[in-house]
Amino acid sequence: MSYTDTHCHLYDTRGVPVLDVIDAARAAGVSTMVTVGCDAATTASAIAIAREHDGIHATAGLHPHEAQHGVDTILPFLDDPAVIAVGECGLDYFYEHSPRGAQRTAFAAQIQLAHERQLPLIIHTRDAWADTFDVLRAEGTPERTVFHCFTGGPEEASACLDLGAFLSFSGIVTFKAAIDVQAAAQLCPLDRMLAETDSPYLAPVPHRGRTNQPAYVTHVVQYLADLRNQPLEQVRAATVENACLAFPALRP
Repeated sequence: MSYTDTHCHLYDTRGVPVLDVIDAARAAGVSTMVTVGCDAATTASAIAIAREHDGIHATAGLHPHEAQHGVDTILPFLDDPAVIAVGECGLDYFYEHSPRGAQRTAFAAQIQLAHERQLPLIIHTRDAWADTFDVLRAEGTPERTVFHCFTGGPEEASACLDLGAFLSFSGIVTFKAAIDVQAAAQLCPLDRMLAETDSPYLAPVPHRGRTNQPAYVTHVVQYLADLRNQPLEQVRAATVENACLAFPALRP
């Protein structure tokens, strides 16, 4: 059985050789990984890793934490054939490492880049649901949009689904206190569900507290199957197929 990790950061393995992380993922059946850029430097690193390894793809994005640097810093990378999506981008009002105005400007600009280049869009939103939806309404939601590391509840999930977006669930869904996220995962139609690790962050149970890695996406998928009372193979196959719908470049 093969798995897809639709969101990881392979340039940040917390000191573990990236080859070891990739080998562990493949040994666990994770054949496809999307390593996601957050600024110019990490986008360049993601592209370099994707070029060297089959089954690994890169994105070019400016994370809301880095919004103050301006979207121009990632523009040169969008023409690279290894890049399959714009993002991660969005709004983060929890940390506010960049001013909210700069975040909104960078988010809107990246939505437009996704439209112009007909690329999928990967959204990061934290404590900013209302403004996230406002910006999407103003700019228009790209045809293929992913809410990565989904942390909302049923209300937010319904709003995202109404936009035609995919919901990508990370290890957070396995956390005991993540009741709202679990309710959203139960509500989400199987054909709009993705699985990710967001490694090296947010390792799922039973690895919580350790450095996360793409191999652990198998635990996310297993949890989603158990939560929804559906066969593992059904959920695994759906998340792999949905990844190809959300990111057409993944299709063999």
